[in-house]
Amino acid sequence: MTKQELKTKTNGVILDVLITEKGSALSTQNRYLLEVARDARKPQIAVEAEKAFGVHVLAVRTANMKGGLRYVRGTRKAVQEPTWKKAIVTVKAGERIELA
Repeated sequence: MTKQELKTKTNGVILDVLITEKGSALSTQNRYLLEVARDARKPQIAVEAEKAFGVHVLAVRTANMKGGLRYVRGTRKAVQEPTWKKAIVTVKAGERIELA
């Protein structure tokens, strides 16, 4: 499922499934990292994750990730990265969210 399909399927609540080293380690504990809309609340995230991925969500934890300066290589430009929100979704044992 592409980013755009996921965004439209979840009414703009879930933006992307994050595939990182930490996310891969969490997936062994039935937890998955999702990038979500900044105004999304935990109950909304749980409902949309259940609908989009067909899993039973047990818990949702959220964190606001502060954006910062990123320097463009080879230039003197600094670009401000936007602030975003991530959610750690715990699913029922034996269920999976397909990452790709």
